[in-house]
Amino acid sequence: MKYREFGLGQKETILLLHGGGLSWWNYLEAAKLLQTDFHIILPILDGHAGSDRPFTTIEENASEIISFIDAQFGTSVLMIGGLSLGGQVLLEMLSQRRDLCSYALVESASVIPSKLTNRMIAPALGGSYRLIKNRGFAKMQFSALRIKPPLFEDYYRDTCQIRKEDMISFMKSNTSYSLKDSLCRISSEVHVYYGSRETGLIKRSAERIGSVLPNCRLHSLPGFYHGDFSLNHADAYADAVRKIVRRNQVPKDGQ
Repeated sequence: MKYREFGLGQKETILLLHGGGLSWWNYLEAAKLLQTDFHIILPILDGHAGSDRPFTTIEENASEIISFIDAQFGTSVLMIGGLSLGGQVLLEMLSQRRDLCSYALVESASVIPSKLTNRMIAPALGGSYRLIKNRGFAKMQFSALRIKPPLFEDYYRDTCQIRKEDMISFMKSNTSYSLKDSLCRISSEVHVYYGSRETGLIKRSAERIGSVLPNCRLHSLPGFYHGDFSLNHADAYADAVRKIVRRNQVPKDGQ
């Protein structure tokens, strides 16, 4: 797995895991806003543009990143965040290592499998994958995702680089993922964010995560769609990260 880094030299480390079909630029703006205070690492999930291996499973991606943390940071970091597929990888990481991070920020992650959608992925992509490199088609897809216009070139460039096999693999993993029983034993403080205009599946997933995790807080974002928070409102996202961390910091003597 490959990584992009910002804020080298800062003591506290935060990892941010991008959404399916995107890449590290999902968090580029937020990383630039946070790099003066934190060491920000943006992994490129397997099977995505810029990655070094095909996508296999959410579980294997989680294990890879845990191994990276073990090798570089001594078993734990300050915070991990993740959007959609990245949020699922984050939840899986926590289920594999209960004390992996002090704080977790899960954005718009589905944890309720959809068997019908899962069965339709391979046939649907079999007929439409050839259109992905069509710029007009890509613009329609991009518009449907409601990502801010300045990110289109990044989206188009990287979507064109994703192999059909990888796209099918991570989409099937995304639509079949469910929470592991071990997640209830984690020690991390978890914050789950979802947009008020997201699908019922995402809202129900947030509620399910909240019902399972011992130290979880749900945050509904009024008027937000899927991925809006980190992709389109990086300033608010960075503020949320700072507030979560600083709310729990012990003031120094005399302050």
